[in-house]
Amino acid sequence: MSSKTKIVVFKAKELIYTGIFILLGILLILLLIFMFAPSKESTEKSEQTSGYIEGVYSSPLTLGDSELELQVTVKNGKPQSAALKHLDKTVKTMYPLVEPSLKEINKQLPKVESIDDIKFDDQSQYTNTILKQAIKNALKKAQK
Repeated sequence: MSSKTKIVVFKAKELIYTGIFILLGILLILLLIFMFAPSKESTEKSEQTSGYIEGVYSSPLTLGDSELELQVTVKNGKPQSAALKHLDKTVKTMYPLVEPSLKEINKQLPKVESIDDIKFDDQSQYTNTILKQAIKNALKKAQK
């Protein structure tokens, strides 16, 4: 068994470069961990954005030549009711399903989690779709 001693020579320049690259690699790994790890703040914000700011919010609604205004009342972070402003006799006559559809939506509105969960019959599908879209537009203004 002959053992030969090997002498390894490192240049100071190589040691410095290697140390810098190792340090940069560690910093890159830490940066990636902090960027992609879920933080507590983001989960708290997502919980807060599910509700709405209290108040009355409006959205324009055009039926034929008539310009209406749909107002949504928000209480306790949830929409409670919707009402049409500037609804005159001509609009009621031309669109007879608007008022019954709005009443049906108002019955379900405080009970549902999302506006899309509101159910309606096939008879007034088009009217309900227009009203639901106007409610969604008004609630966009109410988001936190």
